[in-house]
Amino acid sequence: MRRGLLGLVLLLVLTAGCGRRQGDDENLAIFKYNESAGILTLDPIYAKDLPHIWACNQVFNSLVAFDDKMNLVPMVAKSWDISEDGLRYTFHLRDDVQFHEDKCFDELTAKSRFVTAHDFVYSFNRVVDKTLNSPGLWIFSSVKHDDDHYAFAALDDTTFQIELSKPFPPFFGILSMTYASVVPHEAVEYYGDNFRSHPVGTGPFKFQYWKEGVKLVFRKNPNYFERDAAGERLPYIDAVSVSFLIDKQVAFLEFIKGKFDFMSGIDARYKDELLTYDGNLRKKYEDKIELITEPYLNTEYFSFFIDPNDPLGPDRARALRQAVNLCIDREKMLRYLRNGIGEPGTGGMIPVGLPGHSSTIGYSYDLKRAQRLVADNHLQGHLLQLTTVADYADIGKFVQSQVEQIGLQCKMEVMPPATMRSMRNNGSLPFFRSSWVADYPDAENYLSLFTTSNFAPSGPNYTHYTNPKFDKLYDKALLCNDLQERAKYYTEMDSLMMQDAPVVVLFYDEVLRFVNKRVKDMGSNPTNLLDLRRVRIGE
Repeated sequence: MRRGLLGLVLLLVLTAGCGRRQGDDENLAIFKYNESAGILTLDPIYAKDLPHIWACNQVFNSLVAFDDKMNLVPMVAKSWDISEDGLRYTFHLRDDVQFHEDKCFDELTAKSRFVTAHDFVYSFNRVVDKTLNSPGLWIFSSVKHDDDHYAFAALDDTTFQIELSKPFPPFFGILSMTYASVVPHEAVEYYGDNFRSHPVGTGPFKFQYWKEGVKLVFRKNPNYFERDAAGERLPYIDAVSVSFLIDKQVAFLEFIKGKFDFMSGIDARYKDELLTYDGNLRKKYEDKIELITEPYLNTEYFSFFIDPNDPLGPDRARALRQAVNLCIDREKMLRYLRNGIGEPGTGGMIPVGLPGHSSTIGYSYDLKRAQRLVADNHLQGHLLQLTTVADYADIGKFVQSQVEQIGLQCKMEVMPPATMRSMRNNGSLPFFRSSWVADYPDAENYLSLFTTSNFAPSGPNYTHYTNPKFDKLYDKALLCNDLQERAKYYTEMDSLMMQDAPVVVLFYDEVLRFVNKRVKDMGSNPTNLLDLRRVRIGE
């Protein structure tokens, strides 16, 4: 009865708006943030972007996780073994992980139960169930399977095993993804289609309330299995409250007023208000806001569609792509358009912070060399058709001006994101804005974008770049279990691809977090995952 009353009081406080703590509930620690993009589902098998991943990360756990330094650490699995041939992964599970208490287990007592290996078999089979159309199906593409059976096995209640069809060293990191969260079959069966709006997991917070488009509330899970070094049970805070203000400018003003505790990234409309031109927080906000930055595993770039029937021919088309790469002053672009946020993209596709990255295999600003390539290959006046989206129109205009100074023409078109994605997928765009955020922290995730087997629309190779030598190096890298050796293959592949220049790498992004100073131990990580387990809230 007492627990139910506390939940009701907490719900009333959280749904009263974004005000400060009130009355008898002044000791509640509530973390509040806004999600302008909205959330459509809380089922982890559909968590394909940051807004959904952030929300689901509060409710669910996977076998393993990455810490803030990108080290793989235990989660529901306490230890594991990998066979010498790299085909068999055996996980030994904790026996103290409980699902959230929920009426799906017992309508009278609303009790829970402990997680077993059978729950992972069930959860992973949901991901690969084609009738459910999970966008995460690809994460198990290397798992041994036939048409209707995948090699997921519960050897006993605490031993879970996966068998691969071929070695794939990045697979371990893939298992940390939200898609691979464990869910109870009782909840999915009890709630049916409504599991999307009434999730039951094992995470640090449990579902409390959701008025779609208005407010989402998670409450502290009192039975969460993780503890800190002093033995105190995590998490420290009482609740998480998510608002859904669509207008980023309004959300920014609410953040400045202290109504939200956290803001990720920065919109062009208010970047100059918050940041100096060299990317530092302006002095007038230093007493109320903390700025946290670090390299983000996100490469921003423009892509060329490589048409085998291009009238320029392969050599002149490659010279054109190289010239465009050379004519862009990336440092100037970052300084004036992004207040110094990010690193100039003078390396290849692999971002700063991942093994295999090299800052010397890409293109630095060299206007004279670009002009020579245009002249030597008789490309003067050639028309480039650039497609981008509204949020990147300023960068598009900058690239347009840079290209025109070497004697090329450039026409820019701004499209809605959905339209651009559709046309990109079917090869209808010759030169277009692109971005890739790491699904898992391994350079393979970036280099797979350029393998012949991944041609769009069935794969993510939207450039249709193909190079037999690149493909062979990719296959060799996947047979190498030693990360340092594998990184050498990655660098060689990235260098080879950049010589052919199917992309113009613009910059490597940064995680940018603005945090209310009442929030302690927020932390950050290169994948920009929102981890609130160890966050504290003071006055």
